Amino acid sequence: MNELEFQNILKEKGIEVSEHQLQQFQKYYEILVEWNEKMNLTAITDKEDVYLKHFYDSITIAFDFDFNNQTLIDVGAGAGFPSVPLKILYPNLKITIVDSLNKRITFLNHLFKELELDNCQAVAARAEEYAKEHRESVDIVMARAVARLNILDELCLPLVKKEGYFLSLKGRQASEEVKEATKGIQLLGGEIESTHDFTLANHDDFRSNIIIKKVKEHQTGRYIYRYCRSDCTSGEDAEIYELVVGREESYFYDVRKFRFYTFMEETKK
Repeated sequence: MNELEFQNILKEKGIEVSEHQLQQFQKYYEILVEWNEKMNLTAITDKEDVYLKHFYDSITIAFDFDFNNQTLIDVGAGAGFPSVPLKILYPNLKITIVDSLNKRITFLNHLFKELELDNCQAVAARAEEYAKEHRESVDIVMARAVARLNILDELCLPLVKKEGYFLSLKGRQASEEVKEATKGIQLLGGEIESTHDFTLANHDDFRSNIIIKKVKEHQTGRYIYRYCRSDCTSGEDAEIYELVVGREESYFYDVRKFRFYTFMEETKK
């Protein structure tokens, strides 16, 4: 996808890309390729592939979701995808990128400066640690190709305000991941509002953008319990340190193994 094709296909979707924004995307590409020689940011460096598989792919979520002046956290964005392409098109967004690697944070801060993007910050932190300190703090949380959905829901949904959104950009296994994660999403206060499946232009690259709304707050207790797992036949106990309370039932959630278990018996240690 060349720059003209990029501009035209977005125009067909109702997104006008100005000359200044085109210049920002061009500069983004140049900085990405330059810094990729110093660190591993992406395996995709061909210009047309970057415009298709990074820039355009990141923006597709905007075909089905309205961005304006929301606060947004991008979990594990790496080289800035998807939040930076969206920030270029929607400059009123206030974005925070959380990534565990300091080198990528250095790259992102340089990128923000060179592209003259304001209301942007990059934070060096593990997503699970950042989530503990920033629960229900933003309108939107996004993640693209970071982990399976049943892991991402626990990392991302707690960050979202009630009535806010978790936007997950997934690939070919999206339907399978949705089945795995549905129960957990509900327990964490979320509801799958819609999924949007497509392939990248003239390619066999399957994509699925999943829009999850935070419909209720979820309560968690920071306690240690000992319980018998519902799937355990040996009688062994397992230690769990987060209790997720639902409206009708209570579930223990093992944040180390990312599995839900039905509550059976509790004994405080």
